Amino acid sequence: MSEKILIIGANGQIGTELVTALRRIHGAEQVIASDINNPAYAIRNSGPFEFANVLDKETLHHLFQKHQPTQVYLLAAILSATGEQKPKMAWDLNMNGLIHVLDLALEFKTAKVFWPSSIAVFGPNSPKQNTPQYCVMDPNTVYGFSKLAGERWCEYYHAKHGLDVRSIRYPGIISWKAAPGGGTTDYAIHIFHEALKTGTYQSFLSTSTMLPMMYMEDAIRATISLMDAPIENLTIRSSYNLAGMSFTPEQLTQKIQQHLPDFTISYADNDPRQAIADSWPQTIDDSQARQDWNWQPEYDLERLTADMMENLKNSLNL
Repeated sequence: MSEKILIIGANGQIGTELVTALRRIHGAEQVIASDINNPAYAIRNSGPFEFANVLDKETLHHLFQKHQPTQVYLLAAILSATGEQKPKMAWDLNMNGLIHVLDLALEFKTAKVFWPSSIAVFGPNSPKQNTPQYCVMDPNTVYGFSKLAGERWCEYYHAKHGLDVRSIRYPGIISWKAAPGGGTTDYAIHIFHEALKTGTYQSFLSTSTMLPMMYMEDAIRATISLMDAPIENLTIRSSYNLAGMSFTPEQLTQKIQQHLPDFTISYADNDPRQAIADSWPQTIDDSQARQDWNWQPEYDLERLTADMMENLKNSLNL
């Protein structure tokens, strides 16, 4: 059976690249991109696009009715740092958008739903090293506790209604194709832009702040692998821990300096994003994903840095 895939929030960092990857696999006409804003050029010109606000259930209902999707990827969200500036809006979008999609997936008998969670579900009292799948989870950001509540809804809809919802707790995602998008881990994208354009960067995180990160190619591959995994192999119905690599601003700077020896970094004081980062894990135990659907990252920090430098330099015409 051919798939009909609907991606909601397709203009975001993950969405733009996921649309491209899924159209390559399933065919352009089988993958409908949708977003509240005008689409990026690559999305608009490679297949169907629909305007949709995830909080407008009537419009969403029309989309489901029109396209009868077999898979839905809900990527629309307000991220960590932006969410702290607009907490009520972040809660409304992140929570009610999910419930709308879960309800419509049931109504239209959608076979699979993907919804992204985040390492933001962990908090100050979660283990910082090798953070396990199950542990204390006490997030202290709106983004974090909306994602934790969302995990519970996903598991609930699976247990009560049999809905096949699949999810990943993404670490920080790094890509040369998308600009930083309001996340605490986005320094690791911005630093490459500034290194190439100005030769210096002021980090809002301290020199030794270690956070879990992942290159976009690995994130897209992990997402599609999870969605392709046989249903009987899946043991996690909240959200799977996922890991790529962990590093600090200082370690990333040293790798960049191997390509740009004159690059310099400085550090800002009292940025509110530091407190968010301090509450998150430093390294992640993703053994359940490795066991259930054979997850294995391909990029380490050295390979990531080399790929970012080459591709970003070309895209910026430097």
